[in-house]
Amino acid sequence: MTEKTIAAAQDECLEDDGGVSFVELFSMLVARWKLIAGTAVLAGAAGLGMVSLIPPWYTATTVILPPQQQQSAAAAAISQLGALAGLAGGLANVKSPADQYVALMQSTTVSDQLIERFKLLSVYDKEYRQDARKQLRENVRIGVGKKDGLISVSVDDRDPTRAAEIANAYVEELRQMTTGLAVSEAQQRRAFFEQQLAQTKERLSKAQSALEESGISQGTLKVEPKSAAESYARLRAQATAAEVRLQTLRRMLAENTPEVIQQRAALSALRDQVARAERQDVPRGGSEYVDRYREFKYQEALFDIFVKQYELAKVDESREGALIQVVDTAHPPEKKAGPKRGLITVLTGILALVVACFYVIGAELWRRENGART
Repeated sequence: MTEKTIAAAQDECLEDDGGVSFVELFSMLVARWKLIAGTAVLAGAAGLGMVSLIPPWYTATTVILPPQQQQSAAAAAISQLGALAGLAGGLANVKSPADQYVALMQSTTVSDQLIERFKLLSVYDKEYRQDARKQLRENVRIGVGKKDGLISVSVDDRDPTRAAEIANAYVEELRQMTTGLAVSEAQQRRAFFEQQLAQTKERLSKAQSALEESGISQGTLKVEPKSAAESYARLRAQATAAEVRLQTLRRMLAENTPEVIQQRAALSALRDQVARAERQDVPRGGSEYVDRYREFKYQEALFDIFVKQYELAKVDESREGALIQVVDTAHPPEKKAGPKRGLITVLTGILALVVACFYVIGAELWRRENGART
């Protein structure tokens, strides 16, 4: 069987099966090339005309370096505080990743501040604040670089100047928010010890007033030696610190974990020591004074410890700083970010070209099929 015979047989099979060869398809397209080209050109021109009606927008970007966590200066001194180390122990694991700062900038509070500041209700032509908030979030992209850890804030707007101002305003709002919130580990420790210090100061003042009003003479002080009273006060302070530590651990760990069991045992031992100290015999007539004196020394011991921790937390806060450093300030962009008129025109023309090709092939096949039937 010759090659011509094989080719003829293949063509015959294609005709019998209703198939169309590539050459035939190409011939169909060449025959109607004017229609195909004209359709693509008209579609591209129409796409260009439509995209020309869309107002251009601009993108301004600012890049910031979030506050860096540093090793706490208090960590070196915690071991010297005995059981009170538990007060800061639960806070030492607090992290402040850049994602947290991104979430703060995406918060409703920041969005509302910007809406009010830049009159975005009228800019976006929205009646309700929640609609303007949604539009703002669509126009803003805030993300963290995977490699460098920098936070970028990109804002799209019809006005290039306003786009840059909104991007920079996000940084300003973040600064104000972090000033009022305890975000970093040192800020949280500072806020915690500041609260404890205020409460202890008030209790110390009351204990001192009660001691002065006891009416016991100075000679009664000999009933309870000073060293014994201070030892009792330290035990109570350690027991209080151990109890706070146990509560902190229970919020993070289960009851049967070794850390919780160990801390529970330490607290029980301290409570037993405090109970034994309280059962010490006190001569008649001096019990009331001794109780008040013990309370005063206990509050005084707590106050001294909280003062030290508060000062350390303030030092750490100033070191790690809530300072948000701006790497790149947003400036009004010179070129528009969109719409991409050239790209849209080309894509529209290509799409129309493909559609026109399918139309031509489909119309020709339909014509052949109907002609064969007749």
